[in-house]
Amino acid sequence: MTDSEQAAGTQRPTVALLDYGSGNIRSAQRALERAGADVTVTADPETVLAADGLLVPGVGAYAACMEGLRAVQGDRMIGERLAGGRPVLGICVGMQILFDQGVEFSDGEGALPAEGMGEWPGVVQRLDADVLPHMGWNTVEVAEGSALFAGLPESERFYFVHSYGVQDWELVTDGRTEAPLVHWAEHGRTRFVAAVENGPLWATQFHPEKSGDAGARLLRNWVETLR
Repeated sequence: MTDSEQAAGTQRPTVALLDYGSGNIRSAQRALERAGADVTVTADPETVLAADGLLVPGVGAYAACMEGLRAVQGDRMIGERLAGGRPVLGICVGMQILFDQGVEFSDGEGALPAEGMGEWPGVVQRLDADVLPHMGWNTVEVAEGSALFAGLPESERFYFVHSYGVQDWELVTDGRTEAPLVHWAEHGRTRFVAAVENGPLWATQFHPEKSGDAGARLLRNWVETLR
C-alpha cells in the first residue's frame, strides 16, 4: 500500500492473475501492481473467486489456451465470476477465448476449429493482411462512453501481437440490458475487434502491459472499477 493510500485509509483492490500455462504473466503482474492492485498469480478457485478482479492472459494458439484453461477449470471460474457480476479482464488470446470459436491453420491440415467459452458470439479468424503477425503499435477506434479508455486521446496507440481476430460482432441485446461497447482496429484489409466492455467482462486484443503510459492508464481505469 502506498503512503497516500495509508493516509486515506483505503485498500488496494485484489486481482487474481489466472495461471493456466499461457500468457506473459510476470509483465502483466508488474503492470497491474503499478496500476494500484495487489496481485496474486494463481489457479486456486477459492482465490480466483474471492478476488476483486480476475485477469485472464493468453499468448499462443487458441486451442492450446482453451486446453490449458479447462485443465485448471478456468472456464468454470470465469463463468462463476460473471454470473455474480464480478469483474474479469481478458488480454490477447485471453480475449479471443471468450468468443464461440477459434479457427486456426495448421500446415497441411487447413483450418482447425476449436470451441471457445461462448461468452460472446463470434469466430476468431486469421486476419487478411500481407504481413502477419500484426506486430506493433496501432490506434483504436474507441466507442463513445468508454470507461476503459477514459482519459486517453483518440490518437493513442497500443501494442498488438496477433495474427487472428474477431471480424464480425454478432451480439444483439434485447433492449433490457445495456449494449456492450465494442472498439475496433484495422490491419491490412481487416477490421477487427480491439476491445470490448460488456458489464463486468472487459477484454483487449492488444497488450496493455506492453503499451507504455497508455496501457498503464488503461489498466488503472480497470483497477479503479474494482474499488
